[in-house]
Amino acid sequence: MRFKTLFQRYPVASYFILAYAISWGGSFLVGGPKFLSGETMTFAESMRMAILMLAGPCIAGILMTYLVDGINGLRGLLSRMLKWRVGLRWYAAALLIFPALILAVLLVLSTWVSPVFAPNFIAFGIMAGLIAGFVEEIGWTGFAYPKMQLKHSVLRTALYLGLLHGLWHVAADYLGAGQSNGVYWLPRFLVMWMVAMVAMRVILVWIYANTGSLLLAQLTHASSTGSLVVLGPSPITPANETLWWAVYAIILWLAAGIVIMKYGKRVVRAPKESLLAHASTD
Repeated sequence: MRFKTLFQRYPVASYFILAYAISWGGSFLVGGPKFLSGETMTFAESMRMAILMLAGPCIAGILMTYLVDGINGLRGLLSRMLKWRVGLRWYAAALLIFPALILAVLLVLSTWVSPVFAPNFIAFGIMAGLIAGFVEEIGWTGFAYPKMQLKHSVLRTALYLGLLHGLWHVAADYLGAGQSNGVYWLPRFLVMWMVAMVAMRVILVWIYANTGSLLLAQLTHASSTGSLVVLGPSPITPANETLWWAVYAIILWLAAGIVIMKYGKRVVRAPKESLLAHASTD
């Protein structure tokens, strides 16, 4: 009961502690021994680490929803996941923005910088994107975002959540790519997860705040992650990878900036459509 009271009093902090602990613990459990021995993880080991990592926000989101909001909270969470009756333009935004931007960046880089940036087609990325999007957003948007938005504007919440979501990747990314990227690991991590990720979160929140649909948030995340895997360039040097992510991050922020300039810090069409209104119906 003491733990439950603590979780209810500090729901946001409790959520992130749980999500990080599960994800980072799982990452070190699988990737730690190989990293310490200087060995490269196999594909199967990388997949096991990814599954344990993804479990963090999902388990933390469901558990915290139950502990803080009870059965009604779980019902509300499910109802937002099943909310599919939204305008077609929001589906278009969720599914097309990220692949369009990724293709544009890669085509420009492959034309003007080097052919190594040419986009690919890796079908596995479709499944990877769907799993990441549908599992992760149960926690990020399903639980953390509504609780954080009770104290901050929609835009500020999106920025905070984007930074925390980006930092969540640090353990698995360092274990999996730290040695191979050498001195480029930190700049690559910063532009990839701390700059691009925050812009992605602003766009995702814009879609969610205007629809109240967790399903759309999941599809947006799936489109982003899936497109990066499906279309991303073949293995390239750490320097080129950092360059590609830096350019993509800039383009993402241009897109996010358009949203912010048009909609303001509420990121919604009208005050009555704020997330608080959506949350109150759960």
